[in-house]
Amino acid sequence: MIGFILSVILTVIPFWMVMEGTASHQTILITVVAMAVIQIFVHLVHFLHMNTSSEERWNLIALAFTALIIAIVVVGSLWIMYNLNINMMVH
Repeated sequence: MIGFILSVILTVIPFWMVMEGTASHQTILITVVAMAVIQIFVHLVHFLHMNTSSEERWNLIALAFTALIIAIVVVGSLWIMYNLNINMMVH
């Protein structure tokens, strides 16, 4: 129940900020990203029951490997798109 309540709060805060629109775009963007990162950890702990116990070590290793692969794909894609944009603008 704690995880569900935290998830709802972490969803409502950025939603309210976007709908209200009184804060600057940069403040809203930072808040949305921060709440999303915090919500990832809430889901990992409360819904997937991830912890640092020895029984869960392989799950943590799999999670870290997944995060590494996703980071490589995202950074590589951005790098490729940036280089394509630069090279297309020259010609």
